[in-house]
Amino acid sequence: MAFKEIKAKDLGENFIKSIADEWMLITAGNEDGYNMMTASWGFVGEMWGNDTVIAAVRPQRYTMEFIDKNDYFTLSFYGDKKDIHKVCGSLSGRDVNKTEMTGLTPVFSDNTVYFGEARLVIISKKQYVAPLTEKGFIDKQILDKWYNGDLHNMIFGKIEKVLIK
Repeated sequence: MAFKEIKAKDLGENFIKSIADEWMLITAGNEDGYNMMTASWGFVGEMWGNDTVIAAVRPQRYTMEFIDKNDYFTLSFYGDKKDIHKVCGSLSGRDVNKTEMTGLTPVFSDNTVYFGEARLVIISKKQYVAPLTEKGFIDKQILDKWYNGDLHNMIFGKIEKVLIK
């Protein structure tokens, strides 16, 4: 089944449910190299006059190296195919070929990479990257529950294209 491009505002998706329950892959890179990782935290909304995604990626993740080197990244959703997320959420692309292990088919387009098996792909142009800081947490219980000194980088991306099947 081929992808169809739609406007971000025409997507009737409940992203709280999709991100939290279905999860997604955050992917960055190009034909020379790329990596993807499972994520279950993130945001979709309006920022600086643009339809925007915000991805949370820990700085030590291999995917962060590709986000740093490239202007574009993708968020992609796969329905109930949790087997993809088991590989991409537990193994590092530094050590294994996650594309081979998952059987995903890379599509190199729009200055980035995504996978043909996705049901939904959001292609975003990086606009802002900043690390969370301990000082910024008003509720310190969040630090105790979710972090051990390895705070996420928050990557803001202007949505350039939305592809659905």
